Amino acid sequence: MKKNLFIVFLILSFLFLIGRIGFKPAAEFLGFQIKARLKVSSLPEAMVSINGVSAGKTPFESEDLKAGNYKVKLEAGEGVWEGEVKLTGGTFSVVNRELSKSVASASGEILTLDSGKGVIFTSRPDGATIEIDGKDYGVTPLKINEILPGSHTFILNHQNFLKRSIKAVLPENMSLTIAVDLAISEAEVINLPAPSITTTTKLTVKQTPTGFLRVRDKPNVAGAEIGRVSPGDTVSQLEELTGWVKVRLENNTEGYVSSQYVQKI
Repeated sequence: MKKNLFIVFLILSFLFLIGRIGFKPAAEFLGFQIKARLKVSSLPEAMVSINGVSAGKTPFESEDLKAGNYKVKLEAGEGVWEGEVKLTGGTFSVVNRELSKSVASASGEILTLDSGKGVIFTSRPDGATIEIDGKDYGVTPLKINEILPGSHTFILNHQNFLKRSIKAVLPENMSLTIAVDLAISEAEVINLPAPSITTTTKLTVKQTPTGFLRVRDKPNVAGAEIGRVSPGDTVSQLEELTGWVKVRLENNTEGYVSSQYVQKI
């Protein structure tokens, strides 16, 4: 009987704390560990290690990590990235990378949530312009408090670097941190010292049943259409995947097209 009364007392005390200070602080006060989630994606597919321990391949997701700072490493052939990711209990952090053997042409972002409000932007290099849902807000590094909770499109742009577009949701009573690495543009790459001269593979678009070829943001038919090219158009090949090719259009848009409708020149 006394044991049951003690359990009831603990439950009522916990509910009282939740009502006064919230679930997360109440759980931490009573010594409970609230787990954190981590999502990691990459192009191309890469091996994932966390704090030096192999964790699998991308796309990778774990829902059973303790809050804290973790060293995440991605390896795909000559493309390697390593960075520190903060995990907060009750939230999830996202790592998205486009790997390359050249650091200058690699890009990606880390998104983390914490209690608070607004969005914090950092970039490498500094001084990238920030556009949110079509409105300019300033340059990195910058914290913007007046962003309302909900889904937003964030675009970071810097002279001589490729534009980076990120879609993310800002939850209620949370602060979102977006740390972006920008890839140097093709026009600027020619000014970098290189040990040898390389040529870009050019592709021509073949005839298609629709009379055009869709350019998608992901290498699958579920990817959003971000552009179109016509039969006879020329594009630059960036990467070959199974059934898909990553290409760059004349307007510097980068996306994926079906490999069966393009051929090398």
